[in-house]
Amino acid sequence: MKIVVTGSLGNISKPLAQILVQKGHLVTVISSNPERKKAIEELGAVPAIGTMEDIEFLTKTFGGVDAVYLMEAVDQESIFNPNFDIIEAYSEIAKNYRQAVIRSGVKKVIHLSSIGGHTTEGNGVLAMHYYAEKNLNKLPDDVSIKFMRPAGFYTNLYRQMQNIKEKGAIVQNYGGNTKEPWVSPLDIAATIVEEIELPFNGRKIRYIASEEISPNEVASILGNAIGNPNLKWVVVSDEEVLNGMTSFGMNKKIAKGFIDMQAAQGTGVLYEDYYKNEPILGKTKFADFAKEFAEIYNG
Repeated sequence: MKIVVTGSLGNISKPLAQILVQKGHLVTVISSNPERKKAIEELGAVPAIGTMEDIEFLTKTFGGVDAVYLMEAVDQESIFNPNFDIIEAYSEIAKNYRQAVIRSGVKKVIHLSSIGGHTTEGNGVLAMHYYAEKNLNKLPDDVSIKFMRPAGFYTNLYRQMQNIKEKGAIVQNYGGNTKEPWVSPLDIAATIVEEIELPFNGRKIRYIASEEISPNEVASILGNAIGNPNLKWVVVSDEEVLNGMTSFGMNKKIAKGFIDMQAAQGTGVLYEDYYKNEPILGKTKFADFAKEFAEIYNG
């Protein structure tokens, strides 16, 4: 199959492209960074240098392919812009994708959404995925779409590295012993490959998770891996976490969206639809990720 992969060489897109190439598919990887061209070619894929904002570029790149893998992303600098609206940004990217899919004639779409993408209520910043899905669902009925809704990424814990080093703790506004789903980007990539090779028919939603594990278990496993068996997951107030985020210059609305998302994790509201459609868990367990985290932490 001829397949377009968006997301450059990110945590999901790079292993996704690698697997697809290994399986004999003809893969084009979209990146906005010309410096990624050589690395994409080294994977055995074709680089297409352009942006998610350029509908003409997207249309041309999507032309003549069998399937497209679509994901929205914004640069890190944007979340420090006080006037940036991340929900609007995700919606606009999804609209661009929709136009490019229609104009190019591609009929098979895989879209990276998220857990929480089923609603705008009580999910904080994850509402951006709901609106992205909503925009793509306006595609004609003859375009089949598979919405992938992964749980929280193991790799999100890299954001806690400074707290772990300075405070000896993972600091969040929720915690405890209640298990919640986590996922490895490697399992997301493998699931997307599986769905690309399965028949497309209408609209489909699939949740993705690797392991269901509690915050306290996360701290214990991660602590042992990095050589700090006393590592704890410490719960502080919403206000304290919000102040920490905004002190680094994060857009206050986005920071509040993350706080609300994490609060929904603590109450379990975020996972209500997930547990109604619970997936088979992937192969990459948290202990596997903890080893990778430890290598970087102690490197």
